[in-house]
Amino acid sequence: MTLKATKDRQIGTETASSQSALPIAAVHHKLPEFGHFVLHVFLILLSISCLLPLVWMVSTSFKEQFQVFTYPPEWIPNPWTLKGYQRLFSMSPVGKWLLNSVFVAVIITVCQLIFSSLAAYAFARVRFPGRDAIFIGYLATMMIPGQVTLIPGYILIKYLGWIDTYFALTVPFLFGSAFGTFLLRQFFQTIPAELEDAARIDGAGYFDTYFRIILPLAKPALATLGVFVFLYFWNDFLWPLIVINSNDLRTLPVGLAVVSRSMFGTDWPALMGGAVISLLPILLIFFFAQRYFVQGITLTGLKG
Repeated sequence: MTLKATKDRQIGTETASSQSALPIAAVHHKLPEFGHFVLHVFLILLSISCLLPLVWMVSTSFKEQFQVFTYPPEWIPNPWTLKGYQRLFSMSPVGKWLLNSVFVAVIITVCQLIFSSLAAYAFARVRFPGRDAIFIGYLATMMIPGQVTLIPGYILIKYLGWIDTYFALTVPFLFGSAFGTFLLRQFFQTIPAELEDAARIDGAGYFDTYFRIILPLAKPALATLGVFVFLYFWNDFLWPLIVINSNDLRTLPVGLAVVSRSMFGTDWPALMGGAVISLLPILLIFFFAQRYFVQGITLTGLKG
């Protein structure tokens, strides 16, 4: 009887302790869920705060001039009007500026992808004397601010007679960049070398390997670099401002700056309409390249 009573007492104690531990485990399980909930709420609020300027820009483009600074602010135009866009296209050659920006950004993006990928392949796979030293020196150029080379670049363009031409907008940036070369080199080093060895056994040279193996596998990194380059030169303002004088050769950012300096004051609906137009190509490119873009951000730089 004594042994049975002792066992019953032990079983009862274990049951009571397990029952008392259940609420503690439940609390520990709920704490991470509550933390995730707070994090999601914070991220949603942060996203809304980032979207508010964009919503205000789009809303202002459909307002009348007198509605822009009304108090309290009107987020929804009443009434909706396209007069801002009509004034924008009537007072300036926005279509020409848009085509100039598309031409410049596309040409530079394509050429930088070609030349940066070739340089990155050479630094990643081809062995030659002084390769690492040359690569470090090439990367060191990233530490030179663009303002330092602005005046020498302008003097060179003027000496060549390219001022106020498409050559001034495109040629200085066609032959790759240190950033693009570094980005693609890091990605190329993650590609197994066995694939290239198998291609060489089949008789493929460096260019065959580059075109048939490296480039098809590097689509995520190429898409990432393409988005970065297109975004930079689409929004570039300073260089087109100093090398272009004629109104028809201006890019969209420079043209919109001219619109904002009207002698009759800033036409905010027209200016915001131009900003909306300049935003659309960037959104389209990002949405089309989003899958490759995210993969490139994730994979690039995994191997040093």
